[in-house]
Amino acid sequence: MPKVSVIMPSYNTAGLIAEALDSVFAQDYRDFEVIIINDGSPDTPELERVLTPYRDRIVYLKQENRRACGARNNGIRSAKGEYVALLDSDDSWEPAFLRKQMEMFERDPSLDMVYCDCVIYGGGPQTGKTFMQTCPSDGEADFEAILTERCQAPISGTIVRRKTMMDAGLFDERLAMCDDYEMWLRLAYRGARIGYHREKLAKLRIGRPNSLSASDAKMQAALVTILSNVKAEWKLTAEQQALLAQKLEQAQALLALEQGKEFLKRREFDKARLHLEQANGQLRRGKLSLTLLGLRIAPGLMALAARKWERLRLRFAS
Repeated sequence: MPKVSVIMPSYNTAGLIAEALDSVFAQDYRDFEVIIINDGSPDTPELERVLTPYRDRIVYLKQENRRACGARNNGIRSAKGEYVALLDSDDSWEPAFLRKQMEMFERDPSLDMVYCDCVIYGGGPQTGKTFMQTCPSDGEADFEAILTERCQAPISGTIVRRKTMMDAGLFDERLAMCDDYEMWLRLAYRGARIGYHREKLAKLRIGRPNSLSASDAKMQAALVTILSNVKAEWKLTAEQQALLAQKLEQAQALLALEQGKEFLKRREFDKARLHLEQANGQLRRGKLSLTLLGLRIAPGLMALAARKWERLRLRFAS
């Protein structure tokens, strides 16, 4: 039996997956299997052509589209390894990734999950930075730290005990995005011990056009859904409930902000003002107050400025 099962979902990544696979087979730790899950991808003929040279070294699964979380769950259920290493098929690893991550488990057998830092590349203003520069990890990665995002784990930099994930129920397939955040939160809630280190052992690609499904509004909406589910379904201490309420209020305000921006670009000024006022009630940002003032004085000019800013943002992200 392999020690580690590498789980790689694929959806419209035929042009990128070879780079990811080559980084896996270049590992200096060799006790692993690789499971590729074709998540009902429209580029299946090209994907299977690219995978042909690797077919004797991988397990290849096909399924109807169930999004990345459903593909990961399929791979995890099929895995033979004691540990699961998660790698998106447009990301890649440094040759020492598996070895150094597994050394953490060997040094501390009580750990259930470990993650590392990663270099961001592919375009946009974050290129060249590391994941932990933009999404920090500080202190113990317990439930409170994951909830408040004081500690954040990159999915392509993470290895988890398979049994721990199975016992927790795997990724929540009801979620269109942010399912990794919910998974880490649920693991920590159930008492999983999470460790991390700051060595940069993976590369995270951003700015790929087909990966821009995660608009800021959709991300915030998913976060609000997750936190609302936690509030309704999980038994928390009084301290945890207070942290959750604060985080949920912030997420709702950020969602209102993104929705307000969308209404502004569509010149629906009354709806834009309503949502931006809701956001500013919690966020109290100077620029947001100025935007609201501009909406009262010159709403058309504010809509033009919002559209120009969005075009500039997308240009930097491409």
